[in-house]
Amino acid sequence: MLPVYHTCTETFNLAARQTWYNDAMELYDTHAHFGPNKDETAGALARAQSAGVTRLMAVGGSEDLNAAAVQAQTQNPSAVRLALGADRDQTGLPLDDVLANIRRQHADYSCAAVGEIGLDFHYAPETAANQRALFAAQLALADELNLPVVIHTREADDSTCGVLDEVPWHGSSLRGVIHCYTGTPAFARRLLDRGFMVSFSGIVTFRRAEEVRASAKYVPDDRLLIETDSPFLAPVPLRGQANEPAFVIHTARFLADLRQVSVESLAAITFANAVALFG
Repeated sequence: MLPVYHTCTETFNLAARQTWYNDAMELYDTHAHFGPNKDETAGALARAQSAGVTRLMAVGGSEDLNAAAVQAQTQNPSAVRLALGADRDQTGLPLDDVLANIRRQHADYSCAAVGEIGLDFHYAPETAANQRALFAAQLALADELNLPVVIHTREADDSTCGVLDEVPWHGSSLRGVIHCYTGTPAFARRLLDRGFMVSFSGIVTFRRAEEVRASAKYVPDDRLLIETDSPFLAPVPLRGQANEPAFVIHTARFLADLRQVSVESLAAITFANAVALFG
């Protein structure tokens, strides 16, 4: 049985951040979504910088999310990396049109990854075949562009591995991250065997996330990433608030305690891994 990990209960306060943040520490939020409001995005980016998040990945997944990610990258190109793609909920659109649009966007912008892409059979299992087709097509595109992928998978373990194994890879070979990991250590092993990194969000801090914590202890240092998946899944002690990249420090602290290392070490390891994958 996993031990019980006690989290802090302070509220997020940038004015008092010296009490919980080491100014020499750099954090990399490897998965953040943004909305259309430029001022709100600018504010979130500024707060992230003040909280030590010196780099982050702005992630798309739909026409609107892709546009918002581009806007975030344009506002701070030195700190923000860009991932554009069509996620599993885009299967209602013609596949050829979706792929043509993603290809155009990758030609127009400097992207570090293809994403968010993947499979989710929890809410719409009836679209499973179309999800697999969309996923496979974008894996092939990532191979063509020599880019890593940002993958979502939920209740689709076997199908995710099946599609990954069916798509021919060339160049630098299959690489990327399984983001916001919620699976078992056994599934993590299957993904690690295929060369992937595994990223943990604020879910790891939730009371009933014992299985996620077991996986977070299992993933080796050189495959570990952290993220917010903002504006969703704010970590304890901020659960219930709209999430944002500045909050990734709480996930970093929790994971450091879980893995029995210093938060500075955890930040350095995950930052280096993210830079190696995304730049």
